[in-house]
Amino acid sequence: MPASPYPHFSIRPVGAADTPALHALEQACFDSDRLSRRRLRHWVAAENRVFLVAEREEQLLGYVLVLLRRGTRLARLYSLAVGPRGRGQGIGKALLSAAEEASSHSGRLFMRLEVAEDNRAAIALYQQLGYRTFGSYANYYEDDGNALRMQKRIRYRPENLLSARVPWYGQTTDFTCGPAAAMMAMAALDADYRPSASEELALWREATTIFMTSGTGGCHPIGLALAMRARGFDCAVYLNQRTPLFADSVRTQAKRAVIARVDADFRSAAATAGIPVIEREFTQEQLQQWLEEGALALLLISTYRLDGKKVPHWVTLTGIDGECLYVHDPDSDDEQNPLDSRDLPIAREDFVSMSLFGKEKLRTAVLIRKSSKDY
Repeated sequence: MPASPYPHFSIRPVGAADTPALHALEQACFDSDRLSRRRLRHWVAAENRVFLVAEREEQLLGYVLVLLRRGTRLARLYSLAVGPRGRGQGIGKALLSAAEEASSHSGRLFMRLEVAEDNRAAIALYQQLGYRTFGSYANYYEDDGNALRMQKRIRYRPENLLSARVPWYGQTTDFTCGPAAAMMAMAALDADYRPSASEELALWREATTIFMTSGTGGCHPIGLALAMRARGFDCAVYLNQRTPLFADSVRTQAKRAVIARVDADFRSAAATAGIPVIEREFTQEQLQQWLEEGALALLLISTYRLDGKKVPHWVTLTGIDGECLYVHDPDSDDEQNPLDSRDLPIAREDFVSMSLFGKEKLRTAVLIRKSSKDY
């Protein structure tokens, strides 16, 4: 990135030699929630970020750090700091604008941030740059202060978002993404439904494939549909293959036989319960139609684009527009700050490949509605 054309300072990418000065800026700018020297070194060396500094005469005046969520079109402003010698000169605005441009060039469509609700100066800056408040987070900071959540489209797209209000729930184990995704959908459709860790494990016991890859089994789409039907919801399953799901994810014939038996039993139970199993591909147009009708969908994706691992993973669809699908991901990268796992924007063209799993190119979705008996 070329130097920024500002008359009194320049903006450039961070370098390893900047760590001591960055740490000094951190101490001068923040009384709490500081990045340690170790974390600063981590982000200087990381690849999934935009990290820029403003300097004058080789003296660091400020920095901006933006995290780029893998596999999505989301960027998040992680930290913006301007030291005492740089204030009042437009450095914060220049840093953030430069970070937006760099994030846009990395394919991101949205920038999100959190800001203390009593930090009027920062809020005014963000509003001036086009950020809009879309939520809040209680007790976000070390001093128990509340944060506002703000967002901006850093590349213009038509505002044609169709979305549903879906509460977020984080899975409590590494194998219960399916139950967590199901609980989010059920809680969105029924205000009286209460997700819990016990319910999460109960759903997993009802829907598990027993075995999968190298560890504990995941959840079968028909198993999830049966579990949600048992809780009073109408469900349907779109499934593009008739062979037993996930059988090729295990190495031994004995485990394959178990997975095949579970698959057959789920299909038989679905037929008895009257749950439609539609053996064909679903389309993004259908996803949009389901949202318009007040239904939700659980989607199976491969995590390869998110974390480099080829693992099946359940998410909950929360919105769709002309550019992206939006999902709640029950698996948070940051247990202390799961905000980036909510309404994740996934470009439509990226979802086409992300929603295929394994050599068989499995694509499946579980459609869930309020029971027709409730109408």
